[in-house]
Amino acid sequence: MHSRLHRLARHAVVGVIAGSALLAAGCSSSKSAAAGGGASSSGSSSSSGAATSAGSSSAATSASSSAAVFPATVTAKNGSVKLTAQPKKIVSLSPSATEDLFAIGAGPQVVAVDDQSDFPAAAPKTALSGFKPDAEAIAKYNPDLVVVAADSSKIVEELGKLNIPVLWFDAPNSLDDAYGQITALGTATGHADEAGAKVTDMKKEITVAIAAAKKPATPLKYYYEVGTPGNYSATSKTFIGSILSQFGLTNVADPADKSGAGYPQLSDEYLVTAAPDLVFLADTKCCQQTTATVAARPGWAAVPAVKNAAKGTIVGLDDDIASRWGPRLVDLVQQVSDAVNKAQG
Repeated sequence: MHSRLHRLARHAVVGVIAGSALLAAGCSSSKSAAAGGGASSSGSSSSSGAATSAGSSSAATSASSSAAVFPATVTAKNGSVKLTAQPKKIVSLSPSATEDLFAIGAGPQVVAVDDQSDFPAAAPKTALSGFKPDAEAIAKYNPDLVVVAADSSKIVEELGKLNIPVLWFDAPNSLDDAYGQITALGTATGHADEAGAKVTDMKKEITVAIAAAKKPATPLKYYYEVGTPGNYSATSKTFIGSILSQFGLTNVADPADKSGAGYPQLSDEYLVTAAPDLVFLADTKCCQQTTATVAARPGWAAVPAVKNAAKGTIVGLDDDIASRWGPRLVDLVQQVSDAVNKAQG
């Protein structure tokens, strides 16, 4: 729980995150702290080659693992990063990026991942930390590319001193941002075609899942729990909130977010009064929350989601999937779609 609160505090500082807030596995997502500085470069500054931005999936340049285009320039949070050759030794300190890399066929190029990257099983998990990264420990893997979700310990600058190129992809604000990161990683690793295909598949599946959800005459109200004790939630301005809003749902946490940080702490009294029709638990692993534990909370017996729990209105999510923004977003969206339909009988 301590680690979850630590991450939530970081979310509050930044204000916008993605999903259940997101750098690590387990209990929540983590939006990175302040934006990092300047461009990172590897090799010559030739203007030729591929270029793509993480901000939009349409920015990718055509390249594939069989005909990779290098040098390639990729725009990340830390600026434009020039890669003179296809990376062969990638270190990922981001669970979401790790999933992206393996999904687009770059897994064989990954030599090490952080201690929170537990999916897929083939990922070479190490003791490296994404929360407190150590440049010297990372350098021992002789990486020609490092991917991070946060600039903790000024890791971008520290690795730059060692001439190790870094791509900093923090928590996105929208699905398009998440797609853009996959696209950018495709260009950076020489798998642009595979990345483009993955994004296309994700878009189709997510569109179908959202369209399959019935739209009630009166919008259903929902409470999305990032962590407890404390009833920490995520508002519509967060990444996960932006996804759920596409189902026409009303987020009961929105009026309570006085600071605008996106992650308010709600009282039991507030939530009982707000009377959500659906409860999404993104803390089933870290905080062992279940339908039974929610129903046992003081006053919650009167909450519609609890009254109708037999219909599946209290939805236990996989913490890891809910706290990341990679290809398994499709699973999360499908689960929400199913819950919305079940809630309407």
